[in-house]
Amino acid sequence: MGQAAVRAIVSGLVQGVGYRFYAIGHARRLGLTGYAKNLPGGNVEAYAEGERGLLEEFLKLLRAGPAAADVSGVSVEWAKPSGRYKSFSIEY
Repeated sequence: MGQAAVRAIVSGLVQGVGYRFYAIGHARRLGLTGYAKNLPGGNVEAYAEGERGLLEEFLKLLRAGPAAADVSGVSVEWAKPSGRYKSFSIEY
């Protein structure tokens, strides 16, 4: 499987519950690059680049979320990787 990129918009109770830090921990463990950020309106955006199989695993983890979160949905958009991210971090 080749390199890919995925943008996920996570809805539900996902702000103020450590969701971005949860996403970052798993993305770094999987060796992905990109970012997580809060969006106006209460959703979280996660953008990740890496090996397609690892991105699929990351999406499963995003759908589960940390214990304090209540994920109601994850919309997913696949893309070609840009290669511009060196690590996975929080964007504001």
